[in-house]
This record gives sequence, structure tokens and C-alpha cells, in this order.
Amino acid sequence: MPTDIEIAQAATPQRIEAIAAKANIPEDALSPYGRYIAKVDPALIPGGERAKLILVTAINPTPAGEGKTTVSVGLADGMTKIGKKAMLALREPSLGPVFGMKGGATGGGYAQVLPMENINLHFTGDLHAITAANNLLAAMVDNHIQQGNKLGIDPRQVTWRRCLDVNDRQLRQIVSGLGGRLNGMPREDGFDITAASEVMAVFCLASDLKDLKARLARLQVARTFAGTPVTAGDLHAEGAMTALLRDALQPNLVQTIDGTPCLMHGGPFANIAHGCNSVIATKTAMRLADYVVTEAGFGADLGAEKFLDIKCRMSGLWPDAVVVVATVRALKSHGGCPKADLGAESVDYLEKGLPNLIRHIEHVRDVWQRPVIVAMNRFITDTEAEMAVLRAACEKAGAPVELCDGWAKGGDGVKELAQLVCETVDKQPKVTPSFTYPDDVSLKEKIEAVATRIYGAKDVSFNASVLKQLAKLEEEGWGHCPVCIAKTQYSFSDDPKKLGAPSGYTLTIRQVRLSAGAGFVVAFAGDIIAMPGLPKIPAAEGIDVDDEGKITGLF
Repeated sequence: MPTDIEIAQAATPQRIEAIAAKANIPEDALSPYGRYIAKVDPALIPGGERAKLILVTAINPTPAGEGKTTVSVGLADGMTKIGKKAMLALREPSLGPVFGMKGGATGGGYAQVLPMENINLHFTGDLHAITAANNLLAAMVDNHIQQGNKLGIDPRQVTWRRCLDVNDRQLRQIVSGLGGRLNGMPREDGFDITAASEVMAVFCLASDLKDLKARLARLQVARTFAGTPVTAGDLHAEGAMTALLRDALQPNLVQTIDGTPCLMHGGPFANIAHGCNSVIATKTAMRLADYVVTEAGFGADLGAEKFLDIKCRMSGLWPDAVVVVATVRALKSHGGCPKADLGAESVDYLEKGLPNLIRHIEHVRDVWQRPVIVAMNRFITDTEAEMAVLRAACEKAGAPVELCDGWAKGGDGVKELAQLVCETVDKQPKVTPSFTYPDDVSLKEKIEAVATRIYGAKDVSFNASVLKQLAKLEEEGWGHCPVCIAKTQYSFSDDPKKLGAPSGYTLTIRQVRLSAGAGFVVAFAGDIIAMPGLPKIPAAEGIDVDDEGKITGLF
């Protein structure tokens, strides 16, 4: 069986100018990066947002695999195959997962975005631009302290961390400024991965350059000795940061193996940020197509909730339908099946794991009040008996289900799902968004709403310091913000070992942090690491380049 990279390298992509013409992108809006990639200037795209928007989300991820991006790509290709004008809006990969363990973000098999090697590596340099802007701000903070500290920044309260788009646990906690007075003031410091930088979140929520600059100016980097916040605007850093991000802010045009246009742009973490591609890319795609397929990171409890409660709340977007991706293997994993036995038929394990899927269906339908469709992403080991049980459970829950065989067949394997989704969204009138919580309740109540309505928690435990932090944030005028709960992706709860659909537990919030530029408050439940480490055998060990420059081992 060929690998993903072998399938991608055997494909024959079209010149990017042909893909742009298919999407009705004007020639003067296109800036090619070689033959198969281009930047698109949204300001030169005529018309308004007309497309039906389809959000692809999933059950809680497991080591068994769900294939959310593969389904997203296959669904858009399936729409193209049945004669619809469709487009994708996806996140860019981070080098951390590419060289670590999870893999890239271009889909798989015959449901891939091309050129997968370029996209999974440097692409158009967007993440490098975000890294540079983040680290410029860090340098300006420390330089201000070194050059007289006119603002009175307390070095013990510098909160802005440097970033790097590679998994490197050695950099999580460091001491910087050693070596004498000319090298700065020694202080504890650290690095996050670029996808976890607030600059990435700002980049993906900005509506245009003007909004980007305003958001960057609001970034809080430290406190003074008097306890007042210090922002990037106070340091006059927002102009230079915007200059670094100017070209990166234009979405990237690429294509699927089947030739469906895709705007791939931005990629914030779905834990400590909102986990979806840029607002600019989504809205640009909606001006170019009749149907736009987009996705949100991890399971619906994280990615979909943040897509809806943060991205949609800020942008005015709202999906016409939600597709929940599930696999027989992953549901058996939620039912307690050992990884080594996932390939063997087990209706018993499957039935024990089904409550995870059912809860996600209920949230989409009852909390967010959107039509929900289940995409059964097929693995070769799935049996007819297992698929019949999954179908019956979805039908009982009131969610239509359709097979997705995009990995093996590309768009031809997803035509039935595409037809079902198009028929569903075509019947949907414009509605008032149904968020998990309203804007005008307290930050504490917003956290409690997500925990009880989405996670299944009985209540939420806040320690005294967190309650003081929340009160101070509201006193400083941030009470209107949505909340972004950082927790494990593997469980509805804050305990990654609680699989299935746990309920009746207490969710513990141990820390809160303001993301002033992004415009949300992050609440940490459990131990979330913003700089991952490499696994025992990182994927980087298997990646190589031959004498002709052909990359191998990239999935």
C-alpha cells in the first residue's frame, strides 16, 4: 500500500493559475509562489460572502485515528465531483507535529492537499513571519528594560515568551540575559511553539491589516512595578510587527489531488487558542464558492466550541451544518479496546465507545442548534457488523450518517456524503447564532457554561487566586470576552484517561490568562504544555532527501 507522500508525489497537480481561474480569482489578486502555490489578495476579490459554510469536527481524538482533514478534503472533492462549486479553508501545519508524532495537516491517501511536502515544511513562510513578529516583541521588551526602563516594567512580571516552530522541551523554562550587564538583565524565560503564540491567534482572528495592527497593539507583555499592564502599543512595536506579517496575512491558494481549490492559512493551537484557520481565508473562500468546507482542531468539545463561541462570535460567521467525523477504530478505543486489538471485530467495544459520538451529536443539535451529519471515515479493518451498529446508533440519535472513503478513492469515495451535506445546507435559512453562553454574563459563568453544557461536568472548582484573577480582569474591562478553555483533547474532562463520555465530575481551573490581542480569556484545566517535546522516536528520524532532491519519509 503506498504511503501518503508516495500518493502525493505520483499526482499531477495543475498550475496554480488554472486553479485560480477555476475559483474565479482575478489575475491581479494572485502572487504565485512557484508553480503550485500562490498568495491571494482578498482586497481584490469582488462580491460578498455567498457560500454555505460547513464545519467539519470530530469525536475526541485517539491513537486509533479519526481523519478530520482527510474527510474535509474528501468532502470538498466529493462536492466537486457532483458538480458543485466548492472550496476548502484549512489550517497550515506546524513543524512541531510534522517532525514529532502527529503528522502534517494535508489530509491522507487520495484526499490530500498538494504540494504536501512544501505545505508540511516551510510553505510560504507564514509561520516564520509569526515567529519573527513574536520574537521582535520579546526583544523590544527586554531592550526597553535594558535602555532605562522608562515604563517601569517589573522584570519579574514579564509574561511575553519567545517562540519557535519546532518541538523543543529544553526551551520550556530557561534563564536568559546571563553573561553580564551588556547581555541584558537575567530573568526566568521560556519558549512556546509558534502555533501557541498569541500572535498566531491574533493573525487568525484579524479581519484586515488595520484590525491586525490594532490587535497587536493590545497584546499585554508585562506589568509595571505599580501593577499596571504594559502593551505592545506602549512599546511602539505594533507597526514593525504588522510589517513582518503584511504579506503573510494574504491566504495561500493550493489544490487537492482532485483539483479542488483550497485556501490554507494560519494554524493556532486548539488548546490555548481557537484552533481553526484564519477569518480572512474563510471569508475569502465564501466569496469565491457556493460551498466552503472548513475544520476545527481536535474534538467538537474543543475545536467546534471555540470555532462557534470565539471565531464565529467575533467574525459574524455561522455554519449551515456541522459534520462530525467518527471511525469504528476510534470509538472502540473510547470503549476500552487495547490498541493492538483495534483491527479485530468487536461490537462490544464499539457499543461502549458510542456515547462519545452521541454526546457530540447532541451538543451540535441541542446547544448550537445546527444540523449534524456523521461522516463514517472508513478503515480497511472495519466490518459490516461494526458499521451497521454505528449506523443504527446515529439514526437513533437523529443524525444522518454516510460513509466516507476519501482516503482510498478521493472525491469519488465521498460523493454520497457530499450530496447529503449539500441537500442539508441548501434547506437551511439564515438563523441567529446559538452560542454556549451570552456575552453579558461573568467570566466565571462563561467557564461554568462550557464545563457543564459541553464537557458534562457537574461543577467547576476555582481556587482563590483564580477567582481574584477573574475579578481583576473584569475590573480592567475584559469581562465581555469569550473564554477559551485549555484542557486535554483526549477527553471531555480534564483527565485524558477518562474516555467515552464522562459526566458528574468536577472540572478544576488552575489558572487564567488574558489574551488581550486575540480578545479572549484562557482558562487552564489540567496541565497543558505550550511547547511540546519530541517523542522517543520522532518522525524526523525517518525523513530524508535523495540526491535528486526528492523528499522521503514524510508520512
